Amino acid sequence: MKYQIMVAMLIDLLSQRKLSAKYFAEKYGISMRSVYRYADEMTVAGIPIDVLQGSKGGICISDAYKLPKGFMTKEEYAKAIDCMIAINGQLSDPVLSAAIAKLSAQVKAEKLDTTLSGNILVDSGTWGDINRFSDKLTLFERAIDECEQIKIDYVSREGEHTERVIFPHLLVFKQNIWYVYAHCTLRKTFRLFKLGRIRSAIKTGTLFEKRDFRREDVPLNFPFENTKTVDAVFEIMPESLPFAEEWLGIENILTSGQTHYAQTTLPDDEALIGKILSAGAGFKVLSPESLAERVRAEAETLLAQYCK
Repeated sequence: MKYQIMVAMLIDLLSQRKLSAKYFAEKYGISMRSVYRYADEMTVAGIPIDVLQGSKGGICISDAYKLPKGFMTKEEYAKAIDCMIAINGQLSDPVLSAAIAKLSAQVKAEKLDTTLSGNILVDSGTWGDINRFSDKLTLFERAIDECEQIKIDYVSREGEHTERVIFPHLLVFKQNIWYVYAHCTLRKTFRLFKLGRIRSAIKTGTLFEKRDFRREDVPLNFPFENTKTVDAVFEIMPESLPFAEEWLGIENILTSGQTHYAQTTLPDDEALIGKILSAGAGFKVLSPESLAERVRAEAETLLAQYCK
């Protein structure tokens, strides 16, 4: 019964996006405490659900979230929709009508290949992403077109959550990463937000007026606040050249005989050492020595872990 109620709550949220805990408690005959516990369990399962406090609060789900592809079989969808239509014939419930429309749209969406945009195949999600990232990208693209404010739960590199309302102006794609360039009401200025760090995005229904900006205003070098950088020189063997060209850019690579070199400035973040190690033995840090030492230390830690 517990999991049946959780699935039903999920369907409700997909239809209405925000509902009160009291609504769920009365509809399913459970306590308010159980409602909040079920919401927490769905969050742990990876569903972006938030509990908002205050007079306009409630339990809400990110507008970018959709049911995963293959959530139910074709036959299960058909049965569920038939049952809901039969029940709605007696109740004429607008919430149930919205849920029927939502499930019907899901079935149609799963029959289509939605990754094609004109002559370009775009899939920026991770392997096995089941289109969640694409749904998020589509949400922000529409918000930019329609000038609609978005409330986001943004996770920093340190794991801290902040809730912000942003006015999205531009999508930016750089180094295989998507960002949204938006005016942030928290910081009261424009910021670049990494889409992969946006845990949930909720449409506010409030429109905004776009502000003028130039391409030069978009911080395309190091977009994060307080980002440390490192000036590095690498020696690159032929087997690691494709990796270096993709990561550092062909224009930053010089060739001398059979050996290639790269000199560039990089963000010194938590991913840098792992990125260097992923290139293998054909990619060597020549300077600074402090960066080379960090790579050696991490390599020794990995070696010890796998040689137990």
